[in-house]
Amino acid sequence: MPNGSRPRSLPHRLLVLATGNWLARSYLAVFALSLLVMFLFPESGFAMSFLLLTAPLSFMTMVLPFGPGTEGGWAVEAGAIGFWAVWLLLCAFVNAAVLGALLTRSAKAASPGSRELLPRGPDSPEREGTDEARPASPRSHRTRALLAPAVDNWLARGYLAVVAVSLGFFLVAAHLLPDPGFAGIWPIMTTAPLSIVALLVASPAEWASSLAWLSPLLFSAGAALSGLFNAVLLGRLARTLRAREARPAA
Repeated sequence: MPNGSRPRSLPHRLLVLATGNWLARSYLAVFALSLLVMFLFPESGFAMSFLLLTAPLSFMTMVLPFGPGTEGGWAVEAGAIGFWAVWLLLCAFVNAAVLGALLTRSAKAASPGSRELLPRGPDSPEREGTDEARPASPRSHRTRALLAPAVDNWLARGYLAVVAVSLGFFLVAAHLLPDPGFAGIWPIMTTAPLSIVALLVASPAEWASSLAWLSPLLFSAGAALSGLFNAVLLGRLARTLRAREARPAA
């Protein structure tokens, strides 16, 4: 097989998506700026912004026993810091690839020839206005098309399963256990960064004591929506990678 027709590897496809358009490159530039802020202004409120920019994958290092702060000899500490730095860069490139896939799919959908690649079913635009067209709300079609990437691939479905487990554990701990402790950290980590907004909205300090029972439910609803948003983005990435794998490189 000629070299030009060989399918590209997954790391190469991710790298192309992470650097192939202005949205992905802008994200990487903001991430690099956040690292610069961390080194120049370690005491500022923006010093840890790089963790939010690389969430939710970057939050996994908080539960790993090997990372910054690991005690041991210089070799162990250097290895822990190196592992954390490499993982952080991988998280940034994955998020950049997600944004790149989002813009890539939007550009394909807006291209003049994209309509020819769409399946021609009874609900297709070409058959609108005919007797065979099904009466359905355009809004419902848009909603299904928007949410489809969250459930039509194993990557997004696996992520949603993790989100469901973390939310289930939080709800059980909040309503059945006498001391839930830090059970809320799991849905925050799995559905970040938007789960931070859900946490702020559902903060118990903002509610009267008689309505405090609403706080866990409101946070769970916000975290579930955050997880669904992340799953849609992951699904779009999976679709783009699958399409690039099926199409031979020119």
